[in-house]
Amino acid sequence: MRMGEMVRRTGVHERLLRYYEQQGLLAPERLPSGYRVYSESDIETVRRIRCLLAAGLSTSLIAGVLPCVRADDGRLVPTCPDLVSRLRQESERITRTIEQLQTSRAMLDTVIAAAPHENG
Repeated sequence: MRMGEMVRRTGVHERLLRYYEQQGLLAPERLPSGYRVYSESDIETVRRIRCLLAAGLSTSLIAGVLPCVRADDGRLVPTCPDLVSRLRQESERITRTIEQLQTSRAMLDTVIAAAPHENG
């Protein structure tokens, strides 16, 4: 299928599909004219990419994760032995980031609470 059909079936904009290709996440065939041709399996690859991005992974990490996961009843299942360890590290990084953001929000709330109240 060509780019327009891929966009329609995945809901992902052309620019993102090109970006995924540049990042090595997607490898559509190319016609001699340069047009991209996507396969049915590329649709599933895009779904996996979107899922992993939503989980907070970077595209560089996703490039290493994609070959090591398979879909099983709508969820991604690790297939490489070291993947779970790498994902745990990423989960810990996300947890630290959340904690830092919560601390920042608490500081901001303190500053807001100290502001004089406006009449009216």
